[in-house]
Amino acid sequence: MRNRYIDAFEASQIANKEIPQFKAGDTVRVAVEIKEGDKTRIQNFEGVCIALRGQGTGKTFTVRKIGANNIGVERIFPLYSDSIESITVVRRGKVRRAKLYYLRSRKGKAARIKELRK
Repeated sequence: MRNRYIDAFEASQIANKEIPQFKAGDTVRVAVEIKEGDKTRIQNFEGVCIALRGQGTGKTFTVRKIGANNIGVERIFPLYSDSIESITVVRRGKVRRAKLYYLRSRKGKAARIKELRK
């Protein structure tokens, strides 16, 4: 049983964030605010969302992209983090599972996800 004060605080934290609906298999572009010394800048991280986990303010999502020299790069983002400027859904993926960890062992065309047709 959760404390109602903690629930009320989490609800107030969640209320002021604009988060689009996305799921595992969707390609997302996450604009992250990066602080370098006294300056800040926005850097985009675009890749396939391979997992969503948690609940409330502790909810996180994992994004995987293929970087330089075909090396896979994964980042775990807290969904309601202040460092996330925006989340944009680039394309919807057609997948049949909630966690796409099998993409880690796939390379090239085998790692592609079909686009969801409407």
